[in-house]
Amino acid sequence: MAPLMPYLKKPLVVIGGFLAFGWLFVAIFAPFLAPYDPLLSLQPLAKPLTSGPNGEFFLIGTDMLGRDILSRVIWGARTVVIYATLATVTAYIFGMILGLVAGYSGGRTDAVLSFAANVVLSFPVLVLYIVIIVVIGASPINIVIAVTFSSAPAIFRIVRGLTIDVASRDFVAAAVTQGESTWRILLIDILPNTTGPLAVDFCLRLGYTAITIGTLGFLGLGLPPPTPDWGGMVNEGRAMAIAFPHLVIFPCIAISSLTLGLSLLADGLREVNDAKERQA
Repeated sequence: MAPLMPYLKKPLVVIGGFLAFGWLFVAIFAPFLAPYDPLLSLQPLAKPLTSGPNGEFFLIGTDMLGRDILSRVIWGARTVVIYATLATVTAYIFGMILGLVAGYSGGRTDAVLSFAANVVLSFPVLVLYIVIIVVIGASPINIVIAVTFSSAPAIFRIVRGLTIDVASRDFVAAAVTQGESTWRILLIDILPNTTGPLAVDFCLRLGYTAITIGTLGFLGLGLPPPTPDWGGMVNEGRAMAIAFPHLVIFPCIAISSLTLGLSLLADGLREVNDAKERQA
C-alpha cells in the first residue's frame, strides 16, 4: 500500500482512477448491471424516466428499435474497454520491442526502423484508420490491427528516445561489462527505467483509442450492428437527435467520461513522476 500513497494523495489520480476503473467495473459486470437484454425490443423511442407497457422502467430511455439505452451503454462499455485495451496493449508490445531494439542497437537498424515509423506517422491518423478498415473490413480483430498499425510507430519513437537516454547510464555499461545478454539488458535493465513516462502515455493513448473506436462506430466502420457500441449508438440516433436528444447524449457522456478519466489519471501520474525526479 505504501508505494501507492504518493498516487492516492493526488486528486487527479483519484478522480481519474474512479472514472476509468468505474467503467472497467461496468464492463466486467455488464451482465449483472444491465437491466435488460441490449438487443431486446421493448418500446420504441421511450423518453428517459418513463415506463413501458409491461412495467419496464427506462431510466435514460430507449432507441428507435425499442432497445433500452442504459443496457446498451453498459454493454457498450465492455466493447470499448476490451477492444481499446487489447489494441493499445498490442500496439505497445510492437512499439516497445522495436523501440528498445532501435534505441539500443543504433546504426542501420535504428535508421531503417525510424524511417518506417516516420513514413506511417506522415499520414493523418484518422485517414489511416479509415483506409485500413475499408481495405480489410470492419470487425473487432481488424479494428485492433488498424489501431496497432497506426499507434505502434508513435510508441516506437517514445521508447526509442527513452532507451537511448537510459542506455548511456553507468549501470547499463556495468551490465555489458558483466557479459549480460542483449535481451536481458533491454528487458531487465533498460525497460523498467522507462515505465514512468510509458505509464502516462499508455493512459493517454488508451483514451485516444477509445475515442477512435467511437469515431469509427460513428462513421459506420466500427463493430457491426447490432453489437452495442457507443459510437454506433450516436450514429444511429443522430438523425433524430433534435427531437430525441437522449439517443446521442448518453453515449457521448460515456465516451467523454472514460476519456476524461484516463486523461486525469495520466496527468496525476505525470505529477507524481515529476516529483520523484525532482527528489532524485
